[in-house]
Amino acid sequence: MQDTMLKEKSLSPQDVRKILGVDNQEIVDLCKKASIRPKKNSQGQTFFSYDEVRNLKRIHQDTKGVSLPMVRNAEKMPQSASVRSILVSIKDMEKNISEQISKVIDEKLEGMDEVVVELIRCKTDNETLRQKIIDLNKEIYQLKNTISCYKPVALGLYRKVDKHTWE
Repeated sequence: MQDTMLKEKSLSPQDVRKILGVDNQEIVDLCKKASIRPKKNSQGQTFFSYDEVRNLKRIHQDTKGVSLPMVRNAEKMPQSASVRSILVSIKDMEKNISEQISKVIDEKLEGMDEVVVELIRCKTDNETLRQKIIDLNKEIYQLKNTISCYKPVALGLYRKVDKHTWE
């Protein structure tokens, strides 16, 4: 029952296109102007209420006569020499600015290559030194074990003792 009432009070996007005589993009633009968010039914299909379509139609009629002819006329108008020279100078300025920015960025990044190479060198040196520390710690451990085998006798003399016999 509610589905039939909903269908009677709602219009599909195809119906809206027929009523307004516009395509989907224009419907989207009109919805933005009217702050209308189309609803979706349980199957995910978009629909509009009659009130929303009336608002869209009113906005479409309001904007129909004002902005479109002005844009079309502006596109058809021939450009004068001064307008063309202004456009050319703007394009030249844009080109010069982009070239200058590219040059500055390239100069800044050029120094970064040296920094990256130095960073890699430092990291390699750091790993080498870390390995040397590990090797020296192993050697210190071995030397301490060797020293622990010598026991003082007298007068600064030491005697080598087996660990097994000393314990």
